[in-house]
Amino acid sequence: MENKEKDKSILVTGGAGFIGSHVVRRLVKQYPQYGIVNLDALTYAGNPENLKDIAGSANYTFVKGDICDADLVDQVFAKHQINHVVHLAAESHVDRSIDDPLVFVRTNVLGTATLLQAAKKHWAGAYEGKLFYHVSTDEVYGSLELGGGMFTEETPYDPRSPYSASKAASDHLVRAYQHTYHMPTVISNCSNNYGPNHFPEKLIPLMLLNIMNKKPLPVYGKGENVRDWLYVEDHARAIDVILHHGKAGETYNIGGHNEWKNIDIVYLLCDMMDGKLGRQSGESRQLITFVKDRPGHDLRYAIDATKIKNDLGWMPQETFETGIEKTVDWYLNNQEWLEHVTSGAYLII
Repeated sequence: MENKEKDKSILVTGGAGFIGSHVVRRLVKQYPQYGIVNLDALTYAGNPENLKDIAGSANYTFVKGDICDADLVDQVFAKHQINHVVHLAAESHVDRSIDDPLVFVRTNVLGTATLLQAAKKHWAGAYEGKLFYHVSTDEVYGSLELGGGMFTEETPYDPRSPYSASKAASDHLVRAYQHTYHMPTVISNCSNNYGPNHFPEKLIPLMLLNIMNKKPLPVYGKGENVRDWLYVEDHARAIDVILHHGKAGETYNIGGHNEWKNIDIVYLLCDMMDGKLGRQSGESRQLITFVKDRPGHDLRYAIDATKIKNDLGWMPQETFETGIEKTVDWYLNNQEWLEHVTSGAYLII
């Protein structure tokens, strides 16, 4: 390994969250020569239990704090001599963004700007061996028709919710710092993630939790909305590849090559859980409850991940069938984690 690889001091924001915890774990375990600093405000979606297995690692430091706190961010950059940022911290639930847009604007836009300013200050134009990597979403591209096309890195932005608009704004800020200040930046836009440690407000973990407890399974509209599903550890591996081999100034779309209608996902989970819980076939499907669609519900997302495959050699390793099996088994085998999350016990620190 080249010597320059041995002095990476990486700030991961939002590293106690769903995707962030998988990224932090991978970096800590794969690269003992790196210093990994995890800055997380531990809002409802940030859970220290997600990282208890690596909490004592010599190359890992946890800092509780808000990315909008400019003084704290400044201190973290100075103390740890940060030369790489992997920015995952974000408010990410569309329903919550509809209820309270300003929280999303603050964290996703102001927070990103605060981090960029800190990087600009501390790197002071000496950008050799530096990188600001911003992790974004496919939702910035808007909505697709059923069966019609896929999002590429050149797809024009057309965000439809306060969440996706705030992420689009942060993407634009990152590119602005690259063009204006020549800061080396890279952006990735990913499809829907699923897997272990997912907070049960999103579709798959919510359905699994409710099936376990024989509670109603709320499905928006007729469940016709289509999403492209990416196993979270495949995403963490893609982030690792981009961090090390991505070209500054580029954007990479990360997709799972797995398009599913929401209702078909729910049917699949019901049938899998019936089998694993020893219930009668079709029992859990009786829990499905169709509810009023949410405002501006995008019909379909689909990622064309050709660029990252051709340029960086990344492809998802998990099929949806293997990934969902691992996911369901993880939730069934981690009842204590689920209990702590649903009760709020994980927030008592």
